[in-house]
Amino acid sequence: MGPNQRQRTRPEELPDPSGSSSSSPTKRKWSNFLPVLVGLVVIGEIAFLGRLDMAKNADLVNSWADSFYRFTKTTSSSWSTSSLTDDVGSGYTGGGALDDPGSEPEDSCEAWLEKEDSVAYSRDFKKVPIFVHGADEFKTCAVGCKFGFDSGKKPDAAFGLSQQDGTAGVLRSMESAQYYAENNIDLARRRGYHIVMTTSLSSDVPVGYFSWAEYDIMAPLQPKTESALAAAFISNCGARNFRLQALEAIEKANIKIDSYGSCHRNRDGNVDKVATLKRYKFSLAFENSNEEDYVTEKFFQSLVAGSVPVVVGAPNIQDFSPFPGSILHIRELKDVDSIVRKIKYLAKNSSAYNESLRWKFEGPSDSFKALVDMAAVHSSCRLCIYLATRILEKDEKTPEFKKRPCKCTRGLKTLYHIYARERGRFEMESVFLRSGNLTMEALNSAVLLKFKSLKHTPIWKYERPESIRGGDELKIYRIYPIGLTQRQALYTFRFKGDSDFRNHIESNPCAKFEVIFV
Repeated sequence: MGPNQRQRTRPEELPDPSGSSSSSPTKRKWSNFLPVLVGLVVIGEIAFLGRLDMAKNADLVNSWADSFYRFTKTTSSSWSTSSLTDDVGSGYTGGGALDDPGSEPEDSCEAWLEKEDSVAYSRDFKKVPIFVHGADEFKTCAVGCKFGFDSGKKPDAAFGLSQQDGTAGVLRSMESAQYYAENNIDLARRRGYHIVMTTSLSSDVPVGYFSWAEYDIMAPLQPKTESALAAAFISNCGARNFRLQALEAIEKANIKIDSYGSCHRNRDGNVDKVATLKRYKFSLAFENSNEEDYVTEKFFQSLVAGSVPVVVGAPNIQDFSPFPGSILHIRELKDVDSIVRKIKYLAKNSSAYNESLRWKFEGPSDSFKALVDMAAVHSSCRLCIYLATRILEKDEKTPEFKKRPCKCTRGLKTLYHIYARERGRFEMESVFLRSGNLTMEALNSAVLLKFKSLKHTPIWKYERPESIRGGDELKIYRIYPIGLTQRQALYTFRFKGDSDFRNHIESNPCAKFEVIFV
């Protein structure tokens, strides 16, 4: 056996928590004499007192001896260790079963799994950080991460097509794929890019326009003082979608629009955009392309201003809505008539209009918070986390990692060892689930209990506006297997019931999950 190999112990070889040893037979021999000794003491006392006849004395001796023997037998058996087959809980973490924290067999199994599953990875990112060839600025990152131009050091990744083996080529762009075809994910892969960073939530590391830091989304409302119902800032008059036709159709429907951009300009465009939008009830957030997830500052500035966005753009714009009913979406040119009627109705009915902005007072939906919270971690840091995670996954395919037990069985019951981390973090936390309750509800309970025990602070806590940070309570929005895109994690992935979840746990030893708190 080599110096770097360590002998694994079988779970059956765990030390007996009862503390029994080779001296126990001697103890049992002495305990067998105890009833006799007690009997002699009793006989002597009775004879000395002379108060009972011999028959009664004999009955008394037998009664005392039997009682003492039963006592010593019961006490001795109570010292033996209970089996893991006892049904003592559901999902639990760190300190035994949920409803029996002091259960020693579970503690022993957890300790054994923690030891046996902790195989060392090939790289310590604190000592050897992820290195990306390129310039960038970010404050901190959950994993060792450096950007630069050190020619003497081989990078883990570089922006542009990779020029050397072992270095991942990264495409990073916030432009629409309808104008820059290379930003299409499939095309980028075919061209040789290993990692794609675009506005698409299906890309490896999304780089959206949204963030709490850049947009004061919860800014207070201001009075709507302009006579025109809507404002527009459109400068590219050659857009490849129907936004100019939509603008013209709305104007023909007798809705007054103040245009500050190059297209259909009727107001001086030398103004502060957000400050100007705050004076209008509606904002025409018309993008230059109708592409999934391509949602730019036009939309988010409308939210900051508290001007109801009328959107031409991403077909899935409702995924970006801060609250149901808070935006108007022109999917196709034929939708203009119905949207015009809605605009006129809201303009005349203040209570209905205010309902569209209720989120400004009560806070946005959990789905909106979960989306924008992603940007609490800089995209460059998320790139490093992505790269480091891939390196670890490569290690986990080696024989040494495949030897990890990842579960501990006692009788008919099995304890599963899984891992979880918050989105935007890197380090994993151990979580344990029991085979008797291998459900999604148990997963949520176990993960929540684990992070509460760590007094965990969500990564977005000090990025969000103070009014929507909430208290110290943790609330889980999504838990999903590591490796999914953010589109899958936020909107499309769900286990197909508890049986599907159980199959995932049993088919993926030491399964790893990511959790989104809101």
